[in-house]
This record gives sequence, C-alpha cells and structure tokens, in this order.
Amino acid sequence: MTDKTIQFKLQGDKDLQLKSMLRQVYDALAEKGYNPVSQIVGYLISEDPTYITTYNNARNIIMKIDRYELLQALIKDYLKEG
Repeated sequence: MTDKTIQFKLQGDKDLQLKSMLRQVYDALAEKGYNPVSQIVGYLISEDPTYITTYNNARNIIMKIDRYELLQALIKDYLKEG
C-alpha cells in the first residue's frame, strides 16, 4: 500500500454534462414520487442501481456517470464561495 494521494481532475464541459445527467435522474425520480436526494445518495453509497427508477431511462443515465467524478463535482459546487 502506498501513501500517495490519487488526484481526480474534471474539465468544465464535463461538469455541465454531469449536472445535466444528474438533473434528468433527479427529475425522473421526482416524477415517480420518490425523494430524489435520498435515492441518489443511496445509489452513490451502495452503487446499487435499484435505488434509481428505470422511468425516463434514469437508471441507465446514472450508471453512465463516474461516481468519483460526480462526487468531486458535487463537493466542489457545495464548497463554492458565493
């Protein structure tokens, strides 16, 4: 095991694409009556796609998203000074 830290880097366009894809998943979950935040968090923690509905292709969309890239984008946005 090594003590080196792995760095993940995103490009600006990738952030916009992730946001769009996440919005599609969020909207599909909301339309089906789920709590989108809870369902997406469940998926991110467990990587179990059954947390995400198949409605409007949401499950396939979220499975195309790299979880590490998504988490990085979410944290970066959350900590953004406003």
